Amino acid sequence: MAFADAQQRRPLTFALMVKWQRIVLGQDLVGFRTTPAFAKGGRERYDLAPDTQALFEHCLSENVQPDLPLPSRAARTYLDILFFHPFEDGNARAAMLALAFVLAREDVLLDQVHPLQTTRWADDAEGAAEMAMLLGILITAAERRLPHGKRS
Repeated sequence: MAFADAQQRRPLTFALMVKWQRIVLGQDLVGFRTTPAFAKGGRERYDLAPDTQALFEHCLSENVQPDLPLPSRAARTYLDILFFHPFEDGNARAAMLALAFVLAREDVLLDQVHPLQTTRWADDAEGAAEMAMLLGILITAAERRLPHGKRS
């Protein structure tokens, strides 16, 4: 469903992510979390403010900034989801799905994702830059392995 939405060039919104989460989690009632979220083994707490969801939606809208390279936009989307932790459950999966969506909306499909599946912290600027560089490498490698250099 995410790839079908990407092919239709839909904007990434929280409502779109909720649609995917319902399928991923097998639950009908999925929404923005209503309690504080915790990370790093409970060492970090992410409280809710009246504008938390609106701030998250604003961050999602920035994944189409034409002045930022695609790997940077995809990495930022992934890390924003981890930072805001919008769902009660399944945030890491939601982040990876949104990353794939941002790439697929521009006709880029990765043939490897396992290098991305490591613990990442949303407040680590150096790690974010490294993730964007890794995405660039994975995109280039996938494009080279496609027949005739064709993007899918």
